[in-house]
Amino acid sequence: MKKPSVAEPETGLDAYLLRRHGMVRVEPGVAPGEPLPWSAQGLVALEADLAQRGYVLTRALRAALGRLRPLDLSAAGTRLLLRIDAQLGANRSHQPLFRTFPDGVPSHAHATYSATIRGYLLCQAGQICVLCERSSLEVGIGALAPCAHLICGECYQDMLLEDGDDRRCPLCRTPLEPKPYLSPDTRAARHAARTLPPGSALRPLRLAGADDPTELAGAALGALLARHTPLNPQDREDLALLLDHAPADPAGWLPAEVPVRESRATVLAALLRGDADRTRPLLAAHLTTATDVLRLLWAWSGAEPDLLPETARGLRLRNLPRPLRRELLAVLDAFPVGTLAEDLRRHRQAWLRAGELLHPYEHRERFPYAAAAFAVLRQSDLDLHGLGPQLREAPAPLRVRETPGGHTRLTVETFAAAVEHALGQGDLPAAVRLLARRPGELVRRLHHLLRVHQTWCRDEPLPAALAEALPGALRAVAPGPLLGAYGRLRAPRAYGERRLYFPRGRVASAHARSDRGTPVPAALSAPVCALIEAELLRRAGQSAREAGRHEVAVLDAGLADLVVPFAERAGAKTLVAVPRGSVQRIPDGQYLRLFVHWMQRPHQRVDLDLSVAFYDEEWQFTGLCDYTRLVMGPRAAVHSGDFTTAPPPHGATEFVDLDLPALGKAGARYAVVVVFSYNDVPFEDLTDAFAGFMALTPSEAARQRTGSFHPGSVRQRLDLAGDARICVPMIVDLGTRRHTWTDLNVGSGSGFHSIDRHHERIGALAEDVLAHFAAGSRATLWDLACAAAAAGSDEVLVRDRKGLGLDTYHRGADEPVADFFERLRGRHVSDRRTEQRPDDTARLIAERLTGARAFTALVHADVPAPAGARGTFYRLYPGPTDAAPDTLERITAGDLVARFAPNG
Repeated sequence: MKKPSVAEPETGLDAYLLRRHGMVRVEPGVAPGEPLPWSAQGLVALEADLAQRGYVLTRALRAALGRLRPLDLSAAGTRLLLRIDAQLGANRSHQPLFRTFPDGVPSHAHATYSATIRGYLLCQAGQICVLCERSSLEVGIGALAPCAHLICGECYQDMLLEDGDDRRCPLCRTPLEPKPYLSPDTRAARHAARTLPPGSALRPLRLAGADDPTELAGAALGALLARHTPLNPQDREDLALLLDHAPADPAGWLPAEVPVRESRATVLAALLRGDADRTRPLLAAHLTTATDVLRLLWAWSGAEPDLLPETARGLRLRNLPRPLRRELLAVLDAFPVGTLAEDLRRHRQAWLRAGELLHPYEHRERFPYAAAAFAVLRQSDLDLHGLGPQLREAPAPLRVRETPGGHTRLTVETFAAAVEHALGQGDLPAAVRLLARRPGELVRRLHHLLRVHQTWCRDEPLPAALAEALPGALRAVAPGPLLGAYGRLRAPRAYGERRLYFPRGRVASAHARSDRGTPVPAALSAPVCALIEAELLRRAGQSAREAGRHEVAVLDAGLADLVVPFAERAGAKTLVAVPRGSVQRIPDGQYLRLFVHWMQRPHQRVDLDLSVAFYDEEWQFTGLCDYTRLVMGPRAAVHSGDFTTAPPPHGATEFVDLDLPALGKAGARYAVVVVFSYNDVPFEDLTDAFAGFMALTPSEAARQRTGSFHPGSVRQRLDLAGDARICVPMIVDLGTRRHTWTDLNVGSGSGFHSIDRHHERIGALAEDVLAHFAAGSRATLWDLACAAAAAGSDEVLVRDRKGLGLDTYHRGADEPVADFFERLRGRHVSDRRTEQRPDDTARLIAERLTGARAFTALVHADVPAPAGARGTFYRLYPGPTDAAPDTLERITAGDLVARFAPNG
């Protein structure tokens, strides 16, 4: 197959369908019916390429591709392979297997495909039938002889009933041999199995429906915009993509409320650019604060509506049409003048620039409060702008004052100043009364309030004012602040502990310091945590009543290792959406192959360095593997060599192989992976830059010590982006063979960057990160999944971390939901426990899910796709369960958090 000259990843609707749903759209072929005979060889070559990447064509998709002309099939196959390679990070360096596809396909194409498929059968029993899409854990599946297509025994028998003596493969119509199935245990199959990661399973590619792209975009837009948690970079990219394909009339897909304000600004700006007359009437309902208006102005000007200082630098605000300007001034004028003036002061420099577009004094008589708020912001003379007569009797909290120079100006007493004054005086009831008017602020300050109470009223119980205000505030607050407060209060805190902060920004960074404040005792924090848990259960129960209860819930105990997503806006785009701070088992394999790839702009030189710093149990620096030390110990860590430039069109790639057992024997406990921009060029200046890791078996690593890139072995990758020079993707605990996904950037200053210069700061940060995300100190997806399961189902199945046991819990007739939740979360007193092999456990789960309405939350989607399953499905890693019917709603971790939004 010939690869295009520039292998740029696609970002269109087809890439979205492949990434999110495993679906492929195919243009209609020359004629309906059977595949074209001259496309048969091209299909075999495409199947071989896909199999080596871990994918298999299902029946409908293969038939649709087979009806394309050879040139159209070549183009469609090339685009599909490029989209898959882009997801894995292989689009820059990986060459397709057959360059002359579909012309001149080598004779060994079928042999390669056959060996690869049988290698997968040897590697993992849980493959799928490409006809019925059931897993071999449910039915016996084999590779048909000689074409090697995966067909289950039941589909084979159905084929015999239909075709009689004319036995042919239902997919390619190849005549079958007398012995219908190929033997998987051949020399070629064993060789192919050795090149695959242990437990590899083929992922099915399905044919996308013939729906209008605008209808697909409208449905997906509605789901994204209804989310109550901030969108991560990939979601924001998808939002922009879907807006380009959205139906013209927003009434059919725009939710009545868009909870995330940045998403709200993005979509309103896009609608205004498309049809301002139809969109302007929507503004008053969707812009509920002055800051919403400012975000809209930023998005209208083509910038991210995050209002960060780096966004404002170099931003040129776009002029406003007069009707839109009047509409926005009307929105501002309708807000309470004190709140309006305070909101403007919160982003003073940005509003000073925005005021130049809005011309508030031009319409001072029609919109006097908007003009007054800008007078406070600018500290303008009221008389100079004709506002004096109107605002001599200014409404509270505005105050008119005369300056010594004879000028008349407005001032405002801010809400934040009043709260800080009350807290400074130790007047907790007064501070609570103020904060109760803004529930989000009250919940964000919970730890501070309890600390003030403990300082002034040591060892006294929870103050009555706070106890009375909390239930109402908790009902109204978004899940982000609620879960943030819960994570901060649930674990004991000691005096002088190291506390980690994540400043708001375009890239994820962290700062730590010793906290010398008064610790909050458990006697104060425990009642508050109990109130938060009760609110989470109330919300889950309300959602279950509105959407319908589930017959069964299936949970993975490994969800306890996944931290509730936070600060997603600053997260990097990744292959697998592992929440920052989550701990995961290192994939099977003795070696990790780390990689970084980058490509600089023309006439630019950028030197990225992939490095690993090693530390002992006490976080003392013990060694490194980077461009200055290519081999550490007895080849325990090996660097592929230092590239100091990465010109287009191919860029450069560096690798580091880690022999995990050898590193442990060498005395290293922790390995911190770091990517440096040695010559201080920020990642955002690069054309392309990403890092990640692969898992290799000992035999595979022994054959490939030179550091080649294998898409099928990629387990994680993240994009290097933003104004950052040092990225720490993960921390590996060599003792427990687990890694913590950090996705953090370290402040770099200026100069040349290397492990030698930064190892002390990086080691201190890594130690603080592991302490911050220690077990039990943060809210996890396990907490949320248990709450959803306990409130929405009377039967819950819990699979243990190794898949060797399955606990069944039934809620008692008189058992309160809170007690059932606690029994589930602590995994106490199950009603039945079944212990068996992981494959049998997965099969048992699939049998229970078949035909049931279920809530399912798994770490690995290795359960066979259940037939007729309905309900909700979350998984972290892909697998056979992804082939479940569309009646099973797929959700992300952010979607799971959003299900705990305020609901009455």
